[in-house]
Amino acid sequence: MGVFKVPIEVSDLQWSRVERLTAWVDTGAFYTNVPRPLLESLGIRPHKRERFMLADGRVGENDIGHMWVRVGDRTEITLVLFAEPDTEPLLGAYTLEGLALNVDPLHRKLVPMEWLPRFEVLPA
Repeated sequence: MGVFKVPIEVSDLQWSRVERLTAWVDTGAFYTNVPRPLLESLGIRPHKRERFMLADGRVGENDIGHMWVRVGDRTEITLVLFAEPDTEPLLGAYTLEGLALNVDPLHRKLVPMEWLPRFEVLPA
């Protein structure tokens, strides 16, 4: 699948400050990532630290926090990875699922899910 960029808005959990940016869409990435300095300027703080394997096979650790994200007319609280300062923002699979958006690779755009994934309630 080809990658493409989309405009997004990110904010702290109180919506006290909103930042507009352009992010790469990457369904191969689990978390959305935003450069640490931008997240810190919005007042977003990490709540945990996780180990990750990078595309080149190296393993590292990154902080993770919560933020609001808006793509088009859809808004959701999502997990965000605190990326290095020179990293371009990236919209990952976890956020896309939360926003109920699919990737249309032919037209290089995001489209609403036609239906939400099914879930079953297991008997007690």
